[in-house]
Amino acid sequence: MVQNGLTRAEAEAQAEELSFPRSVVEFLQGYIGIPHGGFPEPLRSKVLKDLPRVEGRPGASLPPLDLQALEKELTERHGEEVTPEDVLSAAMYPDVFAHFKDFTATFGPLDSLNTRLFLQGPKIAEEFEVELERGKTLHIKALAISDLNRAGQRQVFFELNGQLRSILVKDTQAMKEMHFHPKALKDVKGQIGAPMPGKVIDIKVAAGAKVTKGQPLCVLSAMKMETVVTSPMEGTVRKVHVTTDMTLEGDDLILEIE
Repeated sequence: MVQNGLTRAEAEAQAEELSFPRSVVEFLQGYIGIPHGGFPEPLRSKVLKDLPRVEGRPGASLPPLDLQALEKELTERHGEEVTPEDVLSAAMYPDVFAHFKDFTATFGPLDSLNTRLFLQGPKIAEEFEVELERGKTLHIKALAISDLNRAGQRQVFFELNGQLRSILVKDTQAMKEMHFHPKALKDVKGQIGAPMPGKVIDIKVAAGAKVTKGQPLCVLSAMKMETVVTSPMEGTVRKVHVTTDMTLEGDDLILEIE
């Protein structure tokens, strides 16, 4: 609603044409239960259209889950000690948990960093400590950052326990700024734009495909939230402007329908 500048009344009136996050759609389907007072109508029917609805308690219709087998599978896959919290996370949010494990396998135990350092990074000349475990503390001081090279990387200089170190870091923000993507024109119904910033994780159609109103076109992911972008009209896909793994800003042109 914020991204598209919609009021509550406008969101309710346009619900059949808007692309809602998957978590919202699954909530309205009843995947996490029925809220007190029931679901809001006609909003629910407009969003779900022909999608199935869960009646009663969601867990009653779920198949049994072998937590011990899941723990064994996770241990074999990740090759490390798996905690009970890991097992429950993988059971409830398998895709999010798998992404989290891949992320920590690349960047290490980031829970040792405080929130500001994790989100913003250290300031130049700032000193900080990272405690990996009891009795094992790293002393780090940020020194300098080089200009952007042709590969979109910067050389970062820092001290680690008093010794000078440097590494090459990909500047993802600068690479975004170097990328210019066409925007969807809001007054042209056939131009489908991204409803929110995110990464393209799946493209459902190709150029030349015939689509119907409400048909899924692509799936975006942002902050662990997936949004299925649907077609607001019937027609033929003239051109697809995105590829899988492409990062989009709000209103970036996804495809054109004629």
